[in-house]
Amino acid sequence: MANEMTSDLPVQETNAVEANQPPATRRRLSRRGSGLIEAAFIILPLFALLFGIMDYCLAIFIKSTLYSAAREGVRYAITQPTGASGQDQAVKDVVRQFSMGFITASNLSTYVTINYFDQAGTAVSGVGSNRAGNIIVLSITSYPYTFFMPLWRSPALAFTATSSDAMEAPPNNVLPPR
Repeated sequence: MANEMTSDLPVQETNAVEANQPPATRRRLSRRGSGLIEAAFIILPLFALLFGIMDYCLAIFIKSTLYSAAREGVRYAITQPTGASGQDQAVKDVVRQFSMGFITASNLSTYVTINYFDQAGTAVSGVGSNRAGNIIVLSITSYPYTFFMPLWRSPALAFTATSSDAMEAPPNNVLPPR
């Protein structure tokens, strides 16, 4: 009797859950892992684009900050300040303070230069180069920025910011030491 029951039943090759489902549901069940793969194809380029935008914005922020620091340094310099280490060092310290940590005390002399020119445009140096009417040119040169996106790892950008203005007369017409 056991032989008779097994021989009369047809062999089913489909899953019992799928057999009772309408055709649209069976198609959806057969594509179960495709959503994860499609999400990966969308999310990876989306994150690459997002980080690229953030990287570019950071580069613009650094360049803007360096320009601001150079302008603040020149504004401070034209008022003929005096400092314990001399006028040039006092001006460089102001640039460092306004650079939001991008320029530090260790790399200050590497990136920041101060030059003086007379009214004819000739470079002057030494005592009296910071007299009233002379032009101060403060430059932040070759500040490196490397993109954090691996695609743009090299070459690094080199930012330069320059600002200049005419020196004012010092108080009591006494020039501070450079």
